[in-house]
Amino acid sequence: MPKIDKDAAPRSSGTRYPPPHDEPCKLREWRRLGDAAGLTQFGVSLFRLAPGVWSSQRHWHSHEDEFVYVLTGELVLVTDKGEDILRAGDCAGFPAGQRDGHCLQNRSTDDAEILVVGSRNDEDHGEYSDIDMVFTSGRYSGKSGYRHKDGSPY
Repeated sequence: MPKIDKDAAPRSSGTRYPPPHDEPCKLREWRRLGDAAGLTQFGVSLFRLAPGVWSSQRHWHSHEDEFVYVLTGELVLVTDKGEDILRAGDCAGFPAGQRDGHCLQNRSTDDAEILVVGSRNDEDHGEYSDIDMVFTSGRYSGKSGYRHKDGSPY
């Protein structure tokens, strides 16, 4: 198995969320380690969240499991049950179909790094718990999108 050079892995940053929902996530950055390894059944990404940056809006997935592991820093995990502090070595998992919106927020003064692992399912869809937005299926085929909860487009 070839070693993955994380510095050479494909990089991404920002968000595709429509305004104003994009604001807390605009400065997030990640490296697509799973893509660098040629993985197709699940994704693995190394995220860097600067102070004030969120991993996402609070959301849940219909068909995808998601797992996060904190490598460095301190983050606030926000779910329907409230807030928990996650520090280096802490982890959390979110089973597909569980309607418990989640996100990570960096409220500290230092950068945080997290490893995010999730399944890849083109039938996945879900909604954002705190805002009027849902995401539609087809993320991996390039047919994804965001809509209001009543189905109207952004």
